[in-house]
Amino acid sequence: MDSVLRTSGRIGPRTILITAAAVPLTGWAVHAITLYRKIAATKCDPLTGLLRRDAYTHRARRLLTRHGDTATVIMVDADRFKEINDRLGHEAGDIVLASIAARLTAWAGPRAAIGRLGGDEFAVVLDLPADRRVQRLEQLVRMLHTPVVLDDGRTVDVAASVGAATPNTAGSRDLSVLQRAADAALYNGKHTGRAVLATAAHTTVPSFNGRRLGRPGTAAWGRAA
Repeated sequence: MDSVLRTSGRIGPRTILITAAAVPLTGWAVHAITLYRKIAATKCDPLTGLLRRDAYTHRARRLLTRHGDTATVIMVDADRFKEINDRLGHEAGDIVLASIAARLTAWAGPRAAIGRLGGDEFAVVLDLPADRRVQRLEQLVRMLHTPVVLDDGRTVDVAASVGAATPNTAGSRDLSVLQRAADAALYNGKHTGRAVLATAAHTTVPSFNGRRLGRPGTAAWGRAA
């Protein structure tokens, strides 16, 4: 008992005041961390960890403003994804989507805007100079065509179609215009195993909610799975 009293005496009122003041601060810190996590959760897709559409759009527009004509907008669409879901189940489909997201992140790096726009559709905006563009897009296609290994050891052959657009080829720095052009280019190269870089003609392709209704040189163009 005496030792306890002696210890308390050594602490002093100033130390007690500081300790007492720290208690509510700790509570606020926990609250702030919890709030931050909730905010982060609203910005990121829970399955893939990529940005949701609104957060992606905000970051993508900032990158387009910052990098100008060296910025590249890339649309990615998983090939035959419905077949994977139907044949192997939705859990396998989720693993494939998460794998695509991880590969996009590894390829694009931390400074890019990478988003899951919905379903099996993804978008990337990054600084990609013209002299490296073709090589880097070829590298991305190879990464996206690497088989995925499921938790039970089964291997799934995967593929994705890639379209890209740049301000100088599309004639615009508007994100919506560039995404539409990249999306149209993607469908020009659907199932070909190569990335397609959009031309000015791809910006004129009509679309509805990101799905094109036609393509250059054809009367109509529907979505290919």
